[in-house]
Amino acid sequence: MLVIFNAIIFISLNKPSIRSKNNFDDVKNSVRYVKISIIVSIRNEEKNINELISGLENLDYPDQNFEVIIIDDNSYDNTFIVLKNNISEKENFFVYKNDSEGKRGAITYGIKKSRFPFIMITDGDCKPETGWLKHSAALFDSGYDMIFGISPFYRDNSFVNKISCFENLRNSFLTFTFASLGIPYSAAARNFGFNKEKFYSIGGYANTKDTLSGDDDLLLREAVKNKLKVGILTNRNSFVFSCTKKTFREYFQQRARHTQTSFHYLLKHKILLGSWHTFNLLLLFSPLLMTVNPFFGILFVLKMLADITTTKILQKKFGYRFYFYEAIYLQVIYEIFLIVHFFNAKFSKIKWK
Repeated sequence: MLVIFNAIIFISLNKPSIRSKNNFDDVKNSVRYVKISIIVSIRNEEKNINELISGLENLDYPDQNFEVIIIDDNSYDNTFIVLKNNISEKENFFVYKNDSEGKRGAITYGIKKSRFPFIMITDGDCKPETGWLKHSAALFDSGYDMIFGISPFYRDNSFVNKISCFENLRNSFLTFTFASLGIPYSAAARNFGFNKEKFYSIGGYANTKDTLSGDDDLLLREAVKNKLKVGILTNRNSFVFSCTKKTFREYFQQRARHTQTSFHYLLKHKILLGSWHTFNLLLLFSPLLMTVNPFFGILFVLKMLADITTTKILQKKFGYRFYFYEAIYLQVIYEIFLIVHFFNAKFSKIKWK
């Protein structure tokens, strides 16, 4: 079963429909420049603003066909002042203060301020690649109601960064495999967009308030429930990069928020993901039963070979490069941490940043 599913991952992520989206020249030559509003909700991000603005300024897209709306969500540092100074001479950049609690309120406020029919969302600590809007526009122009793309983390030498990056990679395998099979369940808000009319048709964020976070996944849930057409961005030039958390405390808090959101997925998604992770965890701990039957040790070896092979073959598609020895120990940590994140999300008090 494990080999079969890893084969499904490989085949799904190499389908012709996905490979065709990786030809940037085709998109560049044929794209229709639909009008897009970029919404960014920011809270206490004064240190990241320069990178964000730089990335948005360098987008390969006509200025008259996109606008950037940045919402300061109750920052208590100098975020708003730094933002105002950075965009003062940019005609298609706007910044507003918003007093509603939480990211959903800030994004909703930004959408109300937007002028254009398509919305792309990213975060304050992110930097999109230059082709981000062109590839998004190509999907919108093809009739997709909601889209999401690949969102890698920048690599550094810290241990928490390695764990976060590998976790992001392995989660992306599942996210994009299921999406390519027509059963999307999760998306990163830092590379996410939708048709504004369709957003309002499903009630906006009104039905996504199950948790403090999860505005992206739960909005995708509502899109699936309402049979909206969901597309994926896979081209390297449509990536949106961001930084990982610096400490394990921040990392575990973030993962607890994300895991708590998964408790509110559609039942079919919870069954699929629960079955997959349970099966993998059983294989991970199968060496404990080697005293009963040595065959359990062989199951563990086969699992690790399948996982490492998948990682080594597909990692480049998602903006990563892990050495063989890293793929071994990080795979084990990743699966053990699934248990840690589950109990942390179940029993700890989740706070918004």
